[in-house]
This record gives sequence, structure tokens and C-alpha cells, in this order.
Amino acid sequence: MTDDEARERILSAAEELYYRRGYAAVGMDELRQSAGVSLRRLYGLFPAKNDIVAAVLARKHGEWESGLTAAVADAGGDARTRLLAVYGYLENWFCTDDFRGCAFINAFGELGGTNPEVAEIVRAHKASFQEYMTSLVAGTGASPLLAAQLSILAEGAQSTAAISGDAAVAVQARSAAEVLIDAAVAR
Repeated sequence: MTDDEARERILSAAEELYYRRGYAAVGMDELRQSAGVSLRRLYGLFPAKNDIVAAVLARKHGEWESGLTAAVADAGGDARTRLLAVYGYLENWFCTDDFRGCAFINAFGELGGTNPEVAEIVRAHKASFQEYMTSLVAGTGASPLLAAQLSILAEGAQSTAAISGDAAVAVQARSAAEVLIDAAVAR
């Protein structure tokens, strides 16, 4: 097995285990066993657990961005419809069998208070989403304040859906987003 193959196996196993059980609950030996690599290989590729957590979050960031931008692109050219596609993307995500909330919120809740690197990764991810929403809002001609409001709705929907197990939260957030968008654009 090449280093790239071993790295991929480790990150895939870590992503699944961390998301299902939590970052702190998964030890390096369990991760090694799940990935099917030796402990020596694991530490050779990732000298510390923090390195694996950072790499998993980088993967999750890429997955989030590619999925979200594809959903928005598929919505067409209308600025309002593109903004509302964000909530359609959330609804589809919330309906997946393995949905357990936002990996970044989960990581921050578990590790953010004691691990500045993880806290910074999470902040950068959330700032990136805010910037993306700001770019979408610019297409409506509304104030950039609308982007902050719509982002809070999306973030709240993620947390609420994870806790309640109810994918309809995304529909409720979309309804609230429609009201905010219509009010902001009418000014």
C-alpha cells in the first residue's frame, strides 16, 4: 500500500469514526484498526491526532463547498432562487441516514475550547460560508446584512436538525429566509 493509499484509508476511517462517535472518543489504536494500517504507519503519516483532525476537517470543508456550490449552480441564474438553494442543500443533507450535524460545530464543541488550531479551522470554515453567502446576497442588490441573517438561519438549522433529528428544520429555515430576502430586496 502506498503512502497515498494509506493516508486515504486513515482519513476515510477517521472521518467516519469522528463523525459517528466524536473526536475525543476515538483513539489512535481504534483508528489504526479501522483503517487497516499499522500504528507505525499511522504515526508516520500523521505524527499527532491533531494532524488527523485537521486533515479530516479540511476534507469536510472541501465536501461542503463543492456540494453547496453545485446545489446553488443547479438552481439557475435567479439570485433569490440561488440563495434559497442553500436551504434545499441543507434539507437533502439532513435527510441522509448518517446525518449527525455539522462536523465543524461538533469539533468546536468538543475541542475548540482546548485546541486553538481546531478552533481556528472551524472559524475559517464558518467565515468562508459567510463570504459565500455575502457573494450570493450581492446578486440580489440587498444589504450585506442579509448574508449574516441567512447564515445564522443556516447554522441554526444545522444545530437544530442534529439535535431534533427533524429534516423539516431546513424547510422552516427556508421559509424564514424567504421572508428576510423579500423584505431586504423590497427596500
